[in-house]
Amino acid sequence: MSRVFDVTGVMEMKIGFDNDKYLQLQAEHITARRAQFGGKLYLEFGGKLFDDFHASRVLPGFAPDSKVKMLLEMKDEAEIVIAISADDIERSKRRGDLGITYEDDTLRLIDAFRGIGLYIGSVVITHYRGQAIADQFKKRLEALGVAVYLHYIIPDYPSNVPLIISDEGFGKNEYIETTRSLVVVTAPGPGSGKMATCLSQLYHEHKRGISAGYAKFETFPVWNLPLKHPVNLAYEAATADLDDVNMIDPFHLEAYGVTTVNYNRDVEIFPVLEAIFKRIYGESPYKSPTDMGVNMAGYCITDDEACCEASKQEIIRRYYAAACAVRQGLSDAAELRKIELIMNSAGISIEDRPVVKAALDRAEETGAPAVALELNDGTIITGKTSSLLGASSACLLNALKKLAGIDKPLQLIAPGVIEPIQHLKVEHLGNHNPRLHTDEMLMALTICSVMNPMAGYAIDQINRLKGCEAHSSVILSHVDEEMFKKLGVNISFEPRYQAKKLYHKK
Repeated sequence: MSRVFDVTGVMEMKIGFDNDKYLQLQAEHITARRAQFGGKLYLEFGGKLFDDFHASRVLPGFAPDSKVKMLLEMKDEAEIVIAISADDIERSKRRGDLGITYEDDTLRLIDAFRGIGLYIGSVVITHYRGQAIADQFKKRLEALGVAVYLHYIIPDYPSNVPLIISDEGFGKNEYIETTRSLVVVTAPGPGSGKMATCLSQLYHEHKRGISAGYAKFETFPVWNLPLKHPVNLAYEAATADLDDVNMIDPFHLEAYGVTTVNYNRDVEIFPVLEAIFKRIYGESPYKSPTDMGVNMAGYCITDDEACCEASKQEIIRRYYAAACAVRQGLSDAAELRKIELIMNSAGISIEDRPVVKAALDRAEETGAPAVALELNDGTIITGKTSSLLGASSACLLNALKKLAGIDKPLQLIAPGVIEPIQHLKVEHLGNHNPRLHTDEMLMALTICSVMNPMAGYAIDQINRLKGCEAHSSVILSHVDEEMFKKLGVNISFEPRYQAKKLYHKK
C-alpha cells in the first residue's frame, strides 16, 4: 500500500492514484477525440471541475482541481457552458459537499472560471417548463451580464427518438451561441441535463451546416473497473438520490465482446445519440456509450487496495449522510435503503469504520457528545464535551497535540483566553451554548501562539489532518461540520441531535 512520509518520518495519507499520469493521459485523449471530428467538439464534463472532492476521497492522490488544470492547457480554444436544471432551482437543491444551492454554485463557478482565465460563454436552464423561480434566476443572471438560454422538457424523452430529433423536440430548444471549437458543458451537480444540452446543440449545428462532434468526460463509474468494484459502488452511493444504477454496457459487449461499466442514463440515451450522428454523418462514430467517453482514471490507479479502502469509507459516510437527512426530514428512507444494499454488495458495515465505535464508546463513557478522529497512521484520537470546549473542538485540539508530539495534559489554550470568548458569545451575541466551536478554538489557539511557541507548533500541524476520518456521536452544528470539511477531514455523524428540541439551527 502506497504511503507518503513527511520530513520527520511520520506516516501520512495513503496514495493510490497517479495524478500527473492522469493529467497527461487525459489531455492526450481529449486532443485525439477533437481531431477525430475535425471541427467543433462538445465535451460533456461530468462530476466537478474545480473541486471534485468525491474523486479525491475515493482515489487518494487525485487532485480536486485536476480537470481544471487540464483545461487551462487548452484555454484559448475552450469555452464553458454551465447547465442547471429548472427542477433543481425550484426545489433549492444543494451541493452536499459545499452546502450551497445550485444557483449559488453556478455564480461561484462563473467567478472561479473567470478568475483563472477560462471563458464562460453562457448558462443554459434545462428542464424548463415556465417555472417562476427559474425565470427569476434567468433575470438575475442577465442583470449580471451572463447570456442565458432555455431548454425545454421533451415528452417521452429519451424513448421517442423521432420526436426528439425534430423541430418539436431539440428544435424547440434555444440555440446556444458559441464562439470556440471546444465547448465544455458542465453543471453544479448530476442530473442537470448536460448530455441533452450537447445533443441539442449537435442538432442545431447540423441545421446550420456546422460540423460538430460530441464526447463525454465522466469520471464515474470507471469504465475499466469491475461493476462491483468499491470505487464504482461509491459512485452509486453518492448518487443514490438520482436512482442512477451502474450496469454492464450492453452495446459495448455486443460490438466488441468486452465487458465495460457504464450507468443507466448513458445506456438509455445512447440510441438517441446514435440516431443524431446517423442523421448528421450517415453513420455513428460510436458503437457504445463507453466509446463516447474519454476517461483515463482507471489507468492511473497505482494502489488498488488503497482506493478500495477509501471507497468503502466513502460508502459508509454516504450511509450516515443519508440517515441524517432522513432524521432531519430532508430525504425519504428509499435513498437510505439503497445505500444499505450497496453496503451489502461491498461486504461492509458501520463496524468497518473504526471512528464510529470510538466516538460512541467515548460518548457512553462521558454521558455527553463525543468525536473520534483517525490519524493517517491509524491512531484514533477522541474528544469529549466539557464546560470550555465542544467535543469537535476538543478532538481537533487533541489531534493537533498528538501530531505535534505535545503531551495531552499540557494546556495550550489558557482558560483565561476561553472565558472572555464565552462571555462575549452568551452575554452579548445571544448564544445559548458557551462552549467554543472549532473555528473559535482555532482562533484562540492562534492567539495563544503569540506567547506560547507550543501552541504555534500545534497550529502548524493543521495540514496533516487532510484525509483523516472522523465521526461524531451527534449531528454536528453547521459551523463544526464546515470546519472539518475545510480541514479536509472526512466527517460523519450519528443521526441524532444533542438536544431534544424541534428547531435546530442550520
